[in-house]
Amino acid sequence: MQGAGRRRRARLARLDLKVSPYAYVAPFFILFAIFGLYPFLYTIWISLTNESPINPETDFVGVDNYTRLFGDDRFWAAVVNTFGMFVLATVPQLLMALVLASWLNRRLRGLTFFRMSIAMPIVTSTAVVALVFGMFFARDYGLINGILGNFGVDPINWRASQWTSWLAISAMVDWRWTGYNALIYLAAMQAIPRDIYEAAEIDGASRVRQFWRITIPLLTPTIIFTVIISTIGGLQLFTEPLMFTSGSGALSGGTTGQYQTITMYLVQTMRTFNQWGYAGAISLVLFLMIVLVSAINFLLVRRLGSDR
Repeated sequence: MQGAGRRRRARLARLDLKVSPYAYVAPFFILFAIFGLYPFLYTIWISLTNESPINPETDFVGVDNYTRLFGDDRFWAAVVNTFGMFVLATVPQLLMALVLASWLNRRLRGLTFFRMSIAMPIVTSTAVVALVFGMFFARDYGLINGILGNFGVDPINWRASQWTSWLAISAMVDWRWTGYNALIYLAAMQAIPRDIYEAAEIDGASRVRQFWRITIPLLTPTIIFTVIISTIGGLQLFTEPLMFTSGSGALSGGTTGQYQTITMYLVQTMRTFNQWGYAGAISLVLFLMIVLVSAINFLLVRRLGSDR
């Protein structure tokens, strides 16, 4: 009886070692299959049809939606707007985050206050941020035009042209997410042993040289992470440009679509034009763009880190 009990416990122990890991990770994969994989596969299918809520029947159209997409001037204008705002927002954002993190990594008075302050924009509602920045960039009584007027610059209609609207929206994105990336960099910097900096200081390396020769190479994995996350968020930019204007035509991104992003055009195609199949094609092309740009950024950052 005792031998049978030991064998039973041994079998249960082996079964536990084999099955338990799968049981622990199963909830994630089940939820991913329901809310991630299934919508993705359905999007692939719907992009090959002409599905629409106003069509009584759905027909298979093959790659017609993609053929139409690559000849769609409005789509390519949205691509230009998206990448333009992505560059204007992401590059300064990550550079400022690195500088902020390096500054906050020193021994300063009131350091806790400053670290908490840069986290405030993260918890601020995007609608509130857009409202405040909308007043900042107002044409007649905006703060920015008021400051520029002191230097003899005429009032600028920030929503009227492509470049000015890009700058205004990029400033909004930078203000909101620079502190978030700075906190990530700061956490990574504090994990770097202080002995390395002390040895470099003994050898006569300046703070700037330490930053470029020690901090940046050791932060390469963290920088890659923030670059990829910023790429995903930047190419899916939606709320900031949407809130930058108002009214029923907000999804158009201005009177001439001067700041309409890909996601704004996607939602407009789905909700306003009721072309769900075409919207599915737009979403898949956007997905491929994000994957491609993320891979390019990953290779560039890793190459720069290895060169250091």
